[in-house]
Amino acid sequence: MTAAPTSLAALAALDDLLADAERLDAASPLAHVRDRFELPEGLVYLDGNSLGALPKAVPDAVADVVRRQWGSQLIASWNDEDWWGAQVRVGDQVGLLVGAAAGQTVVTDSTSVNLFKTVVGAARLRPGRRVVLIDPDSFPTDLYVTDAAARLADLDVRRVHPRDAVAAIAEVGDDLALASYSQVDYRTGEQWDLVSITEAAHAVGALACWDLCHSAGAMEVGLDEGGADLAVGCGYKYLNGGPGAPAFLYVAERHLADFDQPLSGWHGHARPFEMGGTFEPAPGITRGRVGTPPLVSLLALEAALTAFEGLTPAAVREQSLSVTALFISALDAAGVLGDDLTLATPREPERRGSQVSLRHPQAFAVVQALIARGVVGDFRESDIVRLGFAPLYVTHVDAVTAARHLVEVLDGREFERDEFTRRGAVT
Repeated sequence: MTAAPTSLAALAALDDLLADAERLDAASPLAHVRDRFELPEGLVYLDGNSLGALPKAVPDAVADVVRRQWGSQLIASWNDEDWWGAQVRVGDQVGLLVGAAAGQTVVTDSTSVNLFKTVVGAARLRPGRRVVLIDPDSFPTDLYVTDAAARLADLDVRRVHPRDAVAAIAEVGDDLALASYSQVDYRTGEQWDLVSITEAAHAVGALACWDLCHSAGAMEVGLDEGGADLAVGCGYKYLNGGPGAPAFLYVAERHLADFDQPLSGWHGHARPFEMGGTFEPAPGITRGRVGTPPLVSLLALEAALTAFEGLTPAAVREQSLSVTALFISALDAAGVLGDDLTLATPREPERRGSQVSLRHPQAFAVVQALIARGVVGDFRESDIVRLGFAPLYVTHVDAVTAARHLVEVLDGREFERDEFTRRGAVT
């Protein structure tokens, strides 16, 4: 098949934007931060919302954990290296990125396990209330876990889209126990209003829980300022903690004394080394822990978080908005948005997370064609090209370069090639 040539006007427009991108990168307060990551030469990596890139601090830190702390010091490292306190120590570092004061965030378990804790814990904080609201378009595990927790806690789960949440909360009224939503939609990248939904829940005496998997480390969250009661999130996306990195759990200080989470493990005990036969929850956020954590992964996450040193969430958010805006502008300038290719992500900055999702009838094949060109994004059913712009290492030049490759994939109809349409291909 012979590829159709990309229009000269489109190429000229992208060349102009590339010059602008170079100037923006040179002036960016985050210009030096990309050097904190290991990234293959020539690769435009737009999948940090699935798996963050490797921070350069991590390999040596992990080697030290394995060779010295474990290999030489052995069990003494629980005390000498404060392995025991790592979950809360690293939790406080995550807390800085999501707007949580110290002592409210713990790094532990997976997002799924932590969400289970919050649903049951919320039911126990609001006894007699039976309704939980959740977005029908949530990441599937949020739906599965919420339904499973609800069966055990005798709750009624109602699936209500975030745009309708405030009205639904008022309608349910004093039977509502929990409104549980993601701050950023994992498919479309649309950001939902944490403050208004939380305030609506509080107005009827209910609680609000937020899934921060697609916002923590990429944008301002403001858990304390926004009045959130509970939150969960993962460590391997924008926090760059590596595959399988432990997740985090946030419980607002005002709820800690009464937060009764359902997984009573010895690491959450008030006096774990007494080895008593009756569980007594630890004071504070430590009660959110369960069993022995995966220390190598936990300490890898701690090292990864050093990539944020010297940065404020506001500066990270500014970079995110600038890079995603430039990518959208590049698509506009090239004239490719239309019948087949449309934006799934809102243009308005206040409604956009740190990704740009596009709809295309051959989205899977478009993603495969981009990957073959060295632009790594991902596909989500049924028609989403999902491109994550991790602000610590994705540059303005990356944004324009990715747009140019996308234009050429579409102009040349590369997505029609057999090697890109076969679903057996790796995404």
